[in-house]
Amino acid sequence: MANEEINLVSGKYLEYKDKPLVREGDTICYGDMSEKCILILEIISYKDVGGKQLPDKIMIQVIDSKDPNKIIRQGSFSGLHEAFTMGEIWLDQALKQ
Repeated sequence: MANEEINLVSGKYLEYKDKPLVREGDTICYGDMSEKCILILEIISYKDVGGKQLPDKIMIQVIDSKDPNKIIRQGSFSGLHEAFTMGEIWLDQALKQ
């Protein structure tokens, strides 16, 4: 492990409160991989609002950044705003432990 090389992706990421915020498809990752855990938001379903598809059901997970199979906390919420707000609270709590 001492000889393990870490390849970082170059470029800039969107940041929110000094933490990277990255979306790929229906998965949103929030947090710094150098910290002990990150937040994952998975869009499960969409709803039609005024002819536009908006995220509806969101599963959130706070996971260990070194072992993504280790889930620290998870839940499901309606709406991206509610899910992200609660996820950010959970992430902050997990980082303080």
